[in-house]
Amino acid sequence: MNGAQDLGGMHGFGPVVREADEPLFHAPWERRAFGVTLAMGATGSWTLDASRHARESLPPAEYLAASYYEIWAKGLERLVVAAGLVGADELAAGRALRPGARLARVLSAEAVPAALARGGPTDRETAAPPRFAVGDRVRTRVINPVGHTRLPRYARGKTGEIVLHHGAHVFPDTNAHGKGEAPQHLYTVRFAGRELWGEGADPTLSVSIDAWESYLDAA
Repeated sequence: MNGAQDLGGMHGFGPVVREADEPLFHAPWERRAFGVTLAMGATGSWTLDASRHARESLPPAEYLAASYYEIWAKGLERLVVAAGLVGADELAAGRALRPGARLARVLSAEAVPAALARGGPTDRETAAPPRFAVGDRVRTRVINPVGHTRLPRYARGKTGEIVLHHGAHVFPDTNAHGKGEAPQHLYTVRFAGRELWGEGADPTLSVSIDAWESYLDAA
């Protein structure tokens, strides 16, 4: 979606400042926000793409004013309310007002290392042959979806080259909204910096993005 999270190439937000020796977490609550989000995702109450969409769909002023893990916590609040696991009144009260809902799965502490090592593979089988091959020139489609997408605004309507084919993977645009995994072929597409940013861009710059097949047309 065209939300506050999609800032690539926009002016007025200042440079990206790297923090030397940045810790994994700046405060204990960040560690807890990360852990609770992963534990709830493991229950199967929603998909990874739905989780991403919950964060992206925060109001722009709220999103831009929040830190990284504040955005995670706010997205989780939206998810648990939408899934009927927590009431908005309980969030406001800061405590449970009703008995908790029964979950399909629970991630135990001893199972965490194996779960993190396993990850959440998104590769899938599909009978459809790939439309493109490494070396093909492609042009991204110009789309402005109201739902979730992984095609950034700065790379829409741009011409690039296929440099990798990853096989078929879960299509996030449908999976985020409960419409099924609908696997598609996934490619890495490389763009020249000047194709994305114009003649003022560094001529030595290139940018690669992973793009699902329905994002692409032959150039």
